[in-house]
Amino acid sequence: MPSPLNLSSEHYAVVSAMITPAFFLTATSSLLASSNGRLARVVDRMRVQIAQLQHTEEGGERLRLEAKIASHRKRSKLVLHALQMLYGAMSAFVGTSLAIALDQFTGYRLGALPTGLAVLGVLLVLAASINLGREARISVAMLDEELIRELDRDHLPRPVD
Repeated sequence: MPSPLNLSSEHYAVVSAMITPAFFLTATSSLLASSNGRLARVVDRMRVQIAQLQHTEEGGERLRLEAKIASHRKRSKLVLHALQMLYGAMSAFVGTSLAIALDQFTGYRLGALPTGLAVLGVLLVLAASINLGREARISVAMLDEELIRELDRDHLPRPVD
């Protein structure tokens, strides 16, 4: 077994392998940044509607606001779960990089750990993306409801899908 500190081509192969998870980290950090922004917008909208609800009497308008707040709550939970999965993915990708280095220093005794961490990270990104897609679908449905309500109020023809 060659010395782990020997600067051979094997060393450069290990360093190259350690860099590969950085591409996943970059993609994941972009999703994290946009998801944090989405969560902030959902929370801001919910706070505005909660404030409106406090000044709304019983009746149809109050029920409509309560339904919107419930939808925003569902959206915020979907985004929050996606964020948690994305942070988990970041940890898995960093762990992958470290496991690759540690594997070389231990004479390749870690077996499938580096690969397992990479697969875990990718699966977490996939699950987070599905949650973000679900949240986007709810957001568009809410926008459609608002548009239809406004068009009905103004007696304008509804858009055709």
